[in-house]
Amino acid sequence: MKTLNLLSIAAFSLVMFACGSKNGKYDAAGTFEATEIIVSSEANGKILAFNIQEGQDLKANQNIGYIDSLQLFLRKKQIITSIRATESRRPEIQKQIAVIEQQIATQQTEKLRVEKLLKANAANQKQLDDINAQLSLLQKQLDAQKSSFAVTINGISEDAAALSVQVEQLNDQLRKCQIINPIKGVVLAKYTEANELALPGKSLYKIADIENMIFRAYITSNQLTKLKIGQDVKVYADFGEETREYKGKVDWISSKSEFTPKTIQTKDERANLVYALKIAVKNDGFLKIGMYGQVNLQIK
Repeated sequence: MKTLNLLSIAAFSLVMFACGSKNGKYDAAGTFEATEIIVSSEANGKILAFNIQEGQDLKANQNIGYIDSLQLFLRKKQIITSIRATESRRPEIQKQIAVIEQQIATQQTEKLRVEKLLKANAANQKQLDDINAQLSLLQKQLDAQKSSFAVTINGISEDAAALSVQVEQLNDQLRKCQIINPIKGVVLAKYTEANELALPGKSLYKIADIENMIFRAYITSNQLTKLKIGQDVKVYADFGEETREYKGKVDWISSKSEFTPKTIQTKDERANLVYALKIAVKNDGFLKIGMYGQVNLQIK
């Protein structure tokens, strides 16, 4: 937010207050401000489009331009291709272990046959022991193969996840290549043009919310008892020969006093102690930044 010179404003406030106190109409004076934001570039590259003009009304989240992002897009495309190539190396486990599972099934059938023959004394125990040993070996081979596949698949998944994170990073960088207006307001200043080079942190333009103005004034310590946060007050904008009245609401009161126009700490000069306050005022389209005005703290 634009910072106004404390001494000049405070001095003006005291003068206006002194004049206003003669007719009892005004309690303090000050100036109108607005919330100003300097929008900066978040990307590096050539500005291909930047469609705003000073004094133009902009909406919140409005796309007003973009920065060259071709290289980012190509990198993203390359990484997506790498993800597909990585996923293609994922083994088909069921097909790979089908042979061993078939051998196990054959041996289990043979085991049942030998067990029947053994009961009929048509086979010996060694035949059954050989089959059991073969089944145990096949089962261990199957378990080892499944474990190997699990390690391979886990590695492929990790590689694909790492590449996916890179895609997310590029998506974020691509979003930052879009110049998005953050708030509803009016463009106060334009610092760059299309076809110029943008760098991260480079100021592009300044915008202000002029619908919700702030009237900054300074009051003496004796006036603190007349107001509190959220209190309704009347603000008068000075248009030269004409004065307009606005409804205002006290939004902030400084908790620290300030001396004006110079630092004097003697008891006799305590009338120079002032407190800054901000009053929220709805703009009807006539209020301008830097315009002078007065405030009446007592609404009758």
